[in-house]
Amino acid sequence: MKIIFRGIVQGVGFRPTIYRIAKAMKLNGYVLNKGSEVEVVIDGDADEFVKKLKEKLPLTAKITEVIVEEDNRHFEDFRIIKSESGERSSPIPVDGGICDDCLRELFDPDNKRYLYPFTNCTVCGARFSLIQDLPYDREKTSMGEFNLCESCNAEYTDPMDRRYHAQTISCSLCGPSYKLHDREKKDIGGDPIKKFAEYIDQGAIGVIKSWGGMHLCCKLDQIEKFREWYNRPQKPFAIMVKDIAAVEKYAEITENERKLLLSTRKPIVLLHKKNNELVSPGISTIGIYLPYTGLHHLLFSYMNTDALIMTSANVPREPMLIDNKDAFSLNADFYLLHNRAVPNRIDDSVIKMWKKKTFFIRKSRGYVPDPIKINHKKSIMSVGAEENVCGALSNNEILYATQYIGNTRYYPTLEFLEDALRYMMKITGITSLDGIGMDLHPLYNTRGIAKKFAEEHHVEIKEIQHHWAHAASLLLDNNLDEGVILTIDGAGYGTDGTIWGGEVLRATYNNFERLGHLERIPLLGGDKATKDPRRLVFAIFKQLGKEKYFEGKEAEILSKLLKKSPKTSSLGRILDALSCYLGVCTRKTYDGEPAMKLEKYLERGNAKYNFDTEVKNGVVNTVELFSQMDDYVKSSLSEREKSDLAYSAVKVIMEKLTDIAIDNAGDTKKIGITGGVSYNIPIIEMVEKKLRKEGFELITHNTIPNGDGGIAIGQNVIVGELLS
Repeated sequence: MKIIFRGIVQGVGFRPTIYRIAKAMKLNGYVLNKGSEVEVVIDGDADEFVKKLKEKLPLTAKITEVIVEEDNRHFEDFRIIKSESGERSSPIPVDGGICDDCLRELFDPDNKRYLYPFTNCTVCGARFSLIQDLPYDREKTSMGEFNLCESCNAEYTDPMDRRYHAQTISCSLCGPSYKLHDREKKDIGGDPIKKFAEYIDQGAIGVIKSWGGMHLCCKLDQIEKFREWYNRPQKPFAIMVKDIAAVEKYAEITENERKLLLSTRKPIVLLHKKNNELVSPGISTIGIYLPYTGLHHLLFSYMNTDALIMTSANVPREPMLIDNKDAFSLNADFYLLHNRAVPNRIDDSVIKMWKKKTFFIRKSRGYVPDPIKINHKKSIMSVGAEENVCGALSNNEILYATQYIGNTRYYPTLEFLEDALRYMMKITGITSLDGIGMDLHPLYNTRGIAKKFAEEHHVEIKEIQHHWAHAASLLLDNNLDEGVILTIDGAGYGTDGTIWGGEVLRATYNNFERLGHLERIPLLGGDKATKDPRRLVFAIFKQLGKEKYFEGKEAEILSKLLKKSPKTSSLGRILDALSCYLGVCTRKTYDGEPAMKLEKYLERGNAKYNFDTEVKNGVVNTVELFSQMDDYVKSSLSEREKSDLAYSAVKVIMEKLTDIAIDNAGDTKKIGITGGVSYNIPIIEMVEKKLRKEGFELITHNTIPNGDGGIAIGQNVIVGELLS
């Protein structure tokens, strides 16, 4: 019988497992990796074979389709046949944290890989970050330049060994290695990892090259020094901790969060913190992740601390560094660098959990490039929006999103997007495109990338409205064809030329209707208002005949700008204004800061204050809420008063938007929510409570990012539908 397996079947120990099962069942035949699938021929019962395979399936493997065909050929034994290129539609394996077996070897003095930081096997280690082409064979990875020693080759060629055909295996005799450098690029010598750990323990700031790029690190007690050095006065930093016991020291965790932290994908998980205000000033969460490489485990074994600041290393406004020669531009104290190339830069994934749902703030290492099943067969490229960008590419009902790219306002990041899309085309074997999707905003740099590919492939570009793309990504995430959806975020160019962001849409993959939205407020000075929320407050209160924050000549100039300023219905900007007005955050030093800091107050608040506002022609009046709030605020506010005022006002806004959705729901009993503001858990729960009371179900994200990281996915499925 011939059995075809499709799914995540490359680089995960799939063929060796098949070989061992066939031998145990005394079957003859072969297993062949054809690039798009794994083909198995056996002279036995196919159902029994598939059943045993599923019982023994490697941890990171995933079977999505099994096809059984008649094949009556006879063989004398069972063999693994050399790979073929095939159609290249097989999912690319993701980077997976070091497995328990390899971790035991790492600290076993009698093992040849004792203290070797690149220890891995067929089920763990770097994958996507070092694959240059398919099929996934050693010579097509950045391990190709490291020739296996006799001992490693014996493991590699023994079908009964757990490292059989493990393309990235090596040891200290034949594999990559680390060196430690000071800021003058001098090789310090000695045991590089142990010395680096000593320097970090003593208070140094260091750069570590890992699998998919570089990290900056230091001890937690050096955070103030680190902030001044890196010029990040308020931005929250992720921390890597030694083990799960250390996680519980720094944060509260649910059982679902514990499982996620311990999973092979090892994402950064946002948890409610117990202390360490300096690590994430003004917010209630802290990003924590566990060691995922041998190097990380070795560092903690040498260090006196159980936690490190561990954040992506990059020059301001540029992607994470991957080349050794560029690392020294950071001007850190020490550099722990290895000599293996990083073909594919990939940042750490960041997840916020709500109940059992995973809200991807950044979907990257460990999760990219997971395939997503879609409803169209077109080869579509989509380029996303502007910030927190990912690209996407589809073919034959499968979509792949790129790794996290970043802010494409800056040219190096824009180049990264183009490179990532070209790599995805290469790795999937897509040589032609049927169409391209891009954002409607006329000034987004990603449109230039879209036009470049369109010219190369002579295809049509479709402009997709930002919030429609958000809505489509949510529909896809929940396997729905249509829905009424709250799309709430910071900014998206609307079809009327204003900036949207507090919308209620009825959407399908073919079209959408704007059912309602928040009242438009002026963005005083355009983008300057997003950086200085005092301008938002001034603009709102100026409409009420009052002046806040600015007076005299400044107020006069700003007042003249009001009529010329663009208008926005953004909920993100309302949250920024509220945060500023209540004295929570009056200056933005990083993306989303005012609204993020307000979330802590929403978590603690109660609906103590009576606010009300009208909805006229589907427009929720928000300016009036600030007028009512001003009546309550007579003097300085306590933290409790700020929390209750914030909660009371936001609750009214969300209930009014939800009412619009319910009134337009028709026969459906499901209402969706998407966009960057939907990471805000108190807001999610306000909406859910309202819907549950009215007999509706709330639909949220789980596998596709809520924010702009999901825009390219939404664009793709819309364009695919429009061209079908």
